[in-house]
Amino acid sequence: MHDEDNDDDLHNGNGAPDDEAGEAGEVDPALVSILEQLWRAHRETPDREWSLAKLSKQAGVPMSGLRRHLTGLVDSGLVVTTLAEDGTGRASLSEDGRAFCLEVFGGAERSD
Repeated sequence: MHDEDNDDDLHNGNGAPDDEAGEAGEVDPALVSILEQLWRAHRETPDREWSLAKLSKQAGVPMSGLRRHLTGLVDSGLVVTTLAEDGTGRASLSEDGRAFCLEVFGGAERSD
């Protein structure tokens, strides 16, 4: 059975399936920015989550895009979120997320 509602999940917004975009080596810059900021947050304050508002601002990603990307990152096991009834929330890297970011971004402190 074909689920037409899921067809949108297979495309990157340019009419091309996501797997084609991945083959070209393209990664959504917003996703990279979110992961970079979560990695920075872990390095600067390892025992604290960042608010979604702070993460959105630091990553330069609108809240709607942040929430969409966080859903995928939570589903993949890289991020843990805590959401309050008032719509606010917090996010941090999971153990797998920390290992992934260490591999991708390294452990060196940034000088910016």
